[in-house]
Amino acid sequence: MFDIPFLRPKLVVKEEYMDYLKQIDDSRSYTNYGALNTSFEQQLIQDLFQGEGYAVTVNNATTGLILAISQIKRPGKYALMPSFTFAATPLAAMWCGLEPYFIDVNERDWCMNEELLQQVIQQLGDEVAVVIPYATFGTNMDTSFYEALQERNIPVVIDAAASIGSRMNQHFGQGFSGAVVFSFHATKGFGIGEGGLIYSSDKETINRVRQASNFGFNEDRESMQRGLNGKVSEYAAAIGLATLHVFHQKKQKREQIFDWYMEELEQTGLLDLGWQLQEVRGSVAYSFFSLLCPEKRSNAYFVEKLAKHGIQARTYFTPSCHKQTAFQSYPRTSLHITEQIGRRIINLPLWEDMDQGHVQKILRGLSHEG
Repeated sequence: MFDIPFLRPKLVVKEEYMDYLKQIDDSRSYTNYGALNTSFEQQLIQDLFQGEGYAVTVNNATTGLILAISQIKRPGKYALMPSFTFAATPLAAMWCGLEPYFIDVNERDWCMNEELLQQVIQQLGDEVAVVIPYATFGTNMDTSFYEALQERNIPVVIDAAASIGSRMNQHFGQGFSGAVVFSFHATKGFGIGEGGLIYSSDKETINRVRQASNFGFNEDRESMQRGLNGKVSEYAAAIGLATLHVFHQKKQKREQIFDWYMEELEQTGLLDLGWQLQEVRGSVAYSFFSLLCPEKRSNAYFVEKLAKHGIQARTYFTPSCHKQTAFQSYPRTSLHITEQIGRRIINLPLWEDMDQGHVQKILRGLSHEG
């Protein structure tokens, strides 16, 4: 047991969604895009995306990736993506009959290197079926390059698992004409237990995904395409609606903890000792706090060091996908930056019941020798 665990999810308590549960009991509608789910989708578009675009809920973000890729991909062989991402990304491509092709990331924001990506697109041509960038740890990556790919008829599905609540001038992904897949997993800033969302500014894309998520059924319940059961229950929608009511406060709390980390980094002087932060744009509903240890040390040393102080840390994504057994045979660019980050990345706890004392203990545990 750790005094400070890495994750301690905090969903809305039952009192906050009891009225919705009564609606379920009264309606006896439990799934199949019921009234609560419809309301949840509509309120997400209105509250987060300023009424722009379309969305469909899914039972988890991995299902969301599979559905989005299957509906947006063009004929081709490869799904281009970073290796510095969760295993769900290449697995989703494989379930859609594609081969992952791994691209290195940028040194500062840890997102896919667009210059390398463009080189691979030129090299592979029509063999590129889809491009799947990852908005690393919820950052507001610039989507203009990927919108330009869409205009060139190169389909793009953005893996934005941790990006609900991420915004600059507007919510991340708003207005994007491809597909953007978000996660509602309990560990995310917008956690409902399990679930996800697919967003697009293109109504037809969302309509196709919704049909595929319901066994490919048309209005006569005849399967018209390859589909699966990707729907969420009315119970999940109830928790989602209740979460929307308090999400602003939940995000503010996570931002406060992030600010405590930044204050303590200055106090301990770690950044002057070779520690490095991810370059993050805009505001983010952080799931954890990430940084790189000095180049001459390894993250394993510091994870063990923190454990001795009763603090649990993680190392996302070590090993990166190209080093995992299921994906080792797939093509890749040079992955120098990915591998450097993989040796140095440390992810620290950031959950809503933390206080400033927790943050001080964590960073002082990193800075003290011995």
